Amino acid sequence: MNLSLWDIAIVVAFLISVVVVGSLAARRAGRSTTDFFLSGRSMPWWLLGVSMVACTFSCDTPNLVTDIVRTGGVAGNWAWWAFLLTGMLTVFVYAKLWRRSALDTDLGFYELRYSGRPAALLRGFRALYLGVLFNVLVMATVSLAAIKIGQVMFGLSPTATLAWASAGVAIYAILGGLTGSIWADFYQYSVAMAGAIAAAVYAVKSPQFGLGSMAALLRHPEVAGKTSFFPAGPHHGDVSLWMGLLVLPVAIQWWNVWYPGAEPGGGGYIAQRMLSARNERHAIGATLLFNFLHYAVRPWPWIVVALVSLVTFPPDDPSAQAAAHAALNSPDPQMVAAMEAYESGRAHELPPELRDRIRLLKAQAAGVRRLAEAFPAVHDQFLRHDIAYPAMISRLPRGLLGLVVASLIAAYMSTIATHLNWGASYVVQDFYRRFVRPSASERKLVAMGRWIMLALLVLSAWVAVQMTNAKASFDLLLAVGAGTGLIYILRWFWWRVNAWSEISAMVISFVIACFFAWGAPRLGLEEAMHNAGCFRIMRYGDWKLVLGILGTTIGWLAVTYLTPPVDSHTLRNFYRKVQPGGPGWRKVVREARAEGDEIVSDQGWDVPIGILCMMLGCLGIWSALFAFGNVLYGRPAAALSLALLSAASLGMVLKVSQRLHVR
Repeated sequence: MNLSLWDIAIVVAFLISVVVVGSLAARRAGRSTTDFFLSGRSMPWWLLGVSMVACTFSCDTPNLVTDIVRTGGVAGNWAWWAFLLTGMLTVFVYAKLWRRSALDTDLGFYELRYSGRPAALLRGFRALYLGVLFNVLVMATVSLAAIKIGQVMFGLSPTATLAWASAGVAIYAILGGLTGSIWADFYQYSVAMAGAIAAAVYAVKSPQFGLGSMAALLRHPEVAGKTSFFPAGPHHGDVSLWMGLLVLPVAIQWWNVWYPGAEPGGGGYIAQRMLSARNERHAIGATLLFNFLHYAVRPWPWIVVALVSLVTFPPDDPSAQAAAHAALNSPDPQMVAAMEAYESGRAHELPPELRDRIRLLKAQAAGVRRLAEAFPAVHDQFLRHDIAYPAMISRLPRGLLGLVVASLIAAYMSTIATHLNWGASYVVQDFYRRFVRPSASERKLVAMGRWIMLALLVLSAWVAVQMTNAKASFDLLLAVGAGTGLIYILRWFWWRVNAWSEISAMVISFVIACFFAWGAPRLGLEEAMHNAGCFRIMRYGDWKLVLGILGTTIGWLAVTYLTPPVDSHTLRNFYRKVQPGGPGWRKVVREARAEGDEIVSDQGWDVPIGILCMMLGCLGIWSALFAFGNVLYGRPAAALSLALLSAASLGMVLKVSQRLHVR
């Protein structure tokens, strides 16, 4: 695909401008680690809120949503819509606690809340585990989407795509620190949303796709069964589908699964931005704005493009997929030999006709044969439903194409910049400064942070080339974090949680995830559960999540009671500083008072009010989400009713939240 001079000018102008915007903070960022990693704790709520939503909006996000819509319909998005519950809990319960802690990173929590060597071990391990291993995996997932966009839209190799995509972000993120990233996020989010909306409007209106209106799109047979906001109920459809798409995400997943950007109790780069806020009120305002933009405003342009892609590149039906699987696994000696050559990297030795036939059969087995036919230059490693989004974008007219390409670059850069700064802050503050060079100067620590950011960028690019599918990576991240989320909620409000609780939860969840990834297939567990009728209630993937949560929760609770509690001095200092309150701290408060140590201030315990605000906020934002959806679906009465409900709910939130004790 060739870009016009106008497209190229738009993209180049954007790249130059965002690098300039992000680099303006370079001088200030170099003064200290507080300036580099926390923007001097001076950021306003509106800027932080937009930055939060920008860094969770990357070029892999529309690909992921497209994959979900094509395979599970619009209702499939409950897999991440349910995390609004986590987000609103963070807004009204945890945001002020994080800002009150005045930590340099959220990992500093471990030595504020826990004591002894286990706390130090946990902090150092999490610094490397999250800052390097986990962070690289997330950035690689984002870079995988960039690779697919580069292949589909420009025919670029993975290396060339990542070299072009990473050049700008490497400059401003490394120079400008968090302040540069936050201001760049504000600019990039505007560009990214403009591009996403423009792409959705064109996809529906353009004669190229043969629709002309939303009504025509919604009537199309490939789309009609995928537009519902909710999966079919247990009496009208597949019970396991209803459980997997709605019940589990809303009832269990949101509070018991750790995922970056939606951590129960807050954490990660969301906590980093809360810690950089001017005060507690700004931390709350930022996270509230983030959740509204993230859940209510952002999804619909991508959903619309995904629905149009079902018409333009319809998926293969199950019978066609089964036929392709049978052909690929044929006992015919010629096919067996050809598959061995193809899978071992010797595809170039095969006749072109046979090589192309195998490629198309593999695509058909994955349900994406039409995408494979339309884009013959895309390697079969990347042929999945998630490439339908860049496939649609590639058909935009010149001029508009430049804007959308710039928007995808903006989405990529904002997320990568955030993860680079976040990961480097862990390695520098929680590992290098804490365990290697406690006496290092501020300028040396900033320099170390910049080198680490560069190393993380290169490592994530290498990992991205090894990956194949964004949805698979999303599911793996959920599996690894299954069962750990409850700890991140309870550790603020239950004195008995200790460092060994978190260590055991991490180990157990990781072992269970590895078992289901590699051990269970060898033992034939999926087939055994299918024969036992377990799939009538839940599908195998949902059973894995539930069993992971159950096993991890039982394990860490047992370890908590079998290991010594945190020493009273640490618990009292934590309570005195953070003032969490609640019945879970009564024992600590009672013992302190008996010794004449008054650790309770006049803050009061306002968690019940916070939970009420959380529920009202969820009602308001979900109502707004579906109000926008009903506008697109041409249902004005339903849209108006939901808009009024959203306004009333959010209005009540603003009124009730005034009773929260906030500094």
